[in-house]
Amino acid sequence: MRPIIIGIFAAFFFAFTFVLNRSMELSGGSWIWSASLRYIFMVPFLIAIVMSRRNLKPLLIEMKKNPGAWFLWSLIGFGLFYAPLSFAAAYGPGWLIAGTWQVTIISGSLLAPLFFETKQTPNGPIKVRGKIPFIGLSMSLIILLGVALMQMEQANNLSGKMLMLGVLPVILASFAYPLGNRKMMEVCGNRLDAYQRVLGMTLASLPFWLLLSLYGVATVGLPSTGQTFQSLLVALFSGVIATVLFFKATDLVKGDMQKLAAVEATQSFEVLFAVAGELLILSAPVPSIVSWVGILMVIAGLILHSYVSNREKPLEVEAVRYKSS
Repeated sequence: MRPIIIGIFAAFFFAFTFVLNRSMELSGGSWIWSASLRYIFMVPFLIAIVMSRRNLKPLLIEMKKNPGAWFLWSLIGFGLFYAPLSFAAAYGPGWLIAGTWQVTIISGSLLAPLFFETKQTPNGPIKVRGKIPFIGLSMSLIILLGVALMQMEQANNLSGKMLMLGVLPVILASFAYPLGNRKMMEVCGNRLDAYQRVLGMTLASLPFWLLLSLYGVATVGLPSTGQTFQSLLVALFSGVIATVLFFKATDLVKGDMQKLAAVEATQSFEVLFAVAGELLILSAPVPSIVSWVGILMVIAGLILHSYVSNREKPLEVEAVRYKSS
């Protein structure tokens, strides 16, 4: 249960992204600065944390060994995750973005065959190609059905353009984030902790954010003071606290695709927290009875997903045996 609880705390801090990004858009800020400033502001916070733990040098040594992999998977896991998410905030309310983002629950499960997981057998450990966890996936569908109910009435009032520009970029992000995260876990192995991995991915993706910032200066000008401050809050709450918590939770279950899917399912709570945030900060309408039914389904689906993911499964061997050191 510990990874699940950590994942829920991560969802709480991630929800600041949807509420504050929408707030910045409503006040006239550009998605370009919402995206790039978050990661630029994350750098000093993360460097201070990693240096205080005396772990900066090992991280830099690790990054130097494989710079290409760090750049590629950080670009996918951070760049192709957050830029589309920020772009979508310009075309849809926070609840729609947070609700659509829950597709990542299914996206993460569908990516399982791209990875190997370690299994213990009487003859020693073996590596097994991941399989799509269909039982856990069915629990994810319950969560998504609950999300759909939450958004049903509001979605009827959205235009086709708003749906396309507010939904498709989020679907792209929903695949990019778990793919980049899991691939970096493979690259890092057990040599780095969550703080080091978040800092490393932030530094590796920094060229992308700096180029995006230059594009922002050329097209929309410099950000306002208000957007800069809100981006700082997103960087602290969502970029640092939430990301480290989520990476910590995934580190606790890495190598087990079923439990990893359960941790990723905790992000469904972002919808609940985003609804609460919009009610308090943006004075959004109170959810209807149908929406509250959806909320209960999200919670029930998460509980079922957690239960199913921790059940023992028969070992299915279709992989390559390896020698443990």
